[in-house]
Amino acid sequence: MTTPASSIALVTFGSFIGSFSAIGFKAGSKRLEKNLPSLLKNWPLAAGVAGYLLSSVFFIAGLKSGELSILFPMVSTGYIWTMLWSRLFFHEPFTRAKFVGLSLILLGCVLLGLGTRQPG
Repeated sequence: MTTPASSIALVTFGSFIGSFSAIGFKAGSKRLEKNLPSLLKNWPLAAGVAGYLLSSVFFIAGLKSGELSILFPMVSTGYIWTMLWSRLFFHEPFTRAKFVGLSLILLGCVLLGLGTRQPG
């Protein structure tokens, strides 16, 4: 079984949407209190939950005709976007260690993709 480009695109897009969800969680956590009414009024947190649900729809659609062993690691590309959004929205620093980690994630995705090619 090979993984079509459309499945990779769906999973990658879902990962992109999921990266925004992490931003919603971070922003919502700053407004979090220990009572139910405040939790229900926490729109950034609710947007984060909704975003993760939406990203799951794209992920499931991609899995329909692709290999799980290839597509699931593609979800980790969301870490790239999350690092960019963290810098943009929360002014978190870029560090050498973060870039090395992201490079290793990308290298792993590439190697997994190469591992699906049939010899000959």
